[in-house]
Amino acid sequence: MEVGTMLHKENWQETKDRFAAWWKGDSTDRPLMRVVARIEDPSVKPRPLDEPKDPADIYLNVDFLVEEYRNYCSTRVFLAESFPAVDLNLGAGSMALYLGSEPEFRWDTLWFQECIEDYDAWGPLQYDPENHWWQTHLRIISRAQELAAGDFLINIPDIGEGLDILSAMRGPQDLCIDLMDNPSAVGQRVKELDRLYFRYYDPMYELTKDQSGGSSFTAFYIWGPGKTAKIQCDFSALISPGQYREFALPSLRLQCQQLDFSLYHLDGPDAIRHLDALMEIEELNALQWTAGAGQPDGGNERWYAIYDKVKDAGKSLWVEIHDGDLHDWIQTADRFVKRYGADGLYLLFPDMEAREAEELMLFAQRHWTRS
Repeated sequence: MEVGTMLHKENWQETKDRFAAWWKGDSTDRPLMRVVARIEDPSVKPRPLDEPKDPADIYLNVDFLVEEYRNYCSTRVFLAESFPAVDLNLGAGSMALYLGSEPEFRWDTLWFQECIEDYDAWGPLQYDPENHWWQTHLRIISRAQELAAGDFLINIPDIGEGLDILSAMRGPQDLCIDLMDNPSAVGQRVKELDRLYFRYYDPMYELTKDQSGGSSFTAFYIWGPGKTAKIQCDFSALISPGQYREFALPSLRLQCQQLDFSLYHLDGPDAIRHLDALMEIEELNALQWTAGAGQPDGGNERWYAIYDKVKDAGKSLWVEIHDGDLHDWIQTADRFVKRYGADGLYLLFPDMEAREAEELMLFAQRHWTRS
C-alpha cells in the first residue's frame, strides 16, 4: 500500500493533511468531519460469518473481528475525513490485564477483576513481557495487520493510564479511601504506571503505524502523523481539584510531552471542575467532551462554556453530534461553526444514508467552506 492510498478511502492523503492541520489548530477550508454513508446495494456483498460462540470470542477471535469489519467497509463509503480503522480492544484500559487483573468477558462489555488487596503484599507494578494478556493482545494486533493487508487501519488499543488503571485493579471505593489514608502509596503506584505506559504503548504503535509513521487511536476516529492517543482520567469524577492536580495532572502532562498528538476525553459533569487545570497542559492538543447518559450531545449550546475555555487555551475541539435527525445535526453543527469557526474543529456524525450524506456534504460546501 502506498503512503497516500487505502482501498476503502479515496482521499486518504488529503485526509491526513487535514488531520495534521487540525491537531495544530491551523487553517482548514472547512471543519474536519466524520461522514460515513451506508451503501444500499454494495457491489461486494458481505460474507456470512459464524456468530461468536461465547463472550470471550467477541474480543479474542481476531479473524472474525477483522472479517466483520471488512464486511462493514464493503457496505460503507468513508467521506470527508472519516476513514476505515478497526478497534481491537481488550476492554477500556487493558494495562490492568497486563499487570495482573483478570477479565470478565460479557456479551456487552468486559470488566477487570479487582486484584490489589494490599499494596505492600502486591508489590511494585512492573512490566512482565510474558504476561498472558499482554502477549495475547500483541498477537491479536499482529494478526489483524496481516489480515487487513493495508485495506484499512488497525487502531492502537485503549491501554489506559494512571488513576483509571489503579482504580480498575484496586477498586474505586478503596482507591478513594487510599487517597485519604495512604496517599503516598497511591502516588508511588501512579509513578510506576507513568513509567509503564510507554512500555506498552510503544510496541502497539510500532505494530500499527503506517509507512509515514502516522497512527490512529481506538474509538475516537483520530489519526495523527506520529504517536497519537486519547488520554483520560475518568476517576477524576470522584476526586477534588487538589487531588487531581497532585495525582492526575503530572501523569497527563508527562503523556502529552511524550506523545506527538493527544486528545483528552473529558467524561461527565463531575469532571468539568478539573477543566481549568487540564488546560494548563501546554502540550495537550485537543479535547473531547462526553456529557453522559441522559444529557444532550456534544454540540448542544449547554456545553459552550466548556468549549470557550478550550478554544481560549488554544486547543482543538472534537465534537460528536447525534441528537435528532439529519436536519437537527445540520442546525446544531451550523450554530457551532458560526461560533467557533472551522479551524481546529472536528465534527462527528453517526452513520447515515447516502442521500443524507450528500445533503450534509453539500451544506458544508455551501456554508462552512472558505473559498
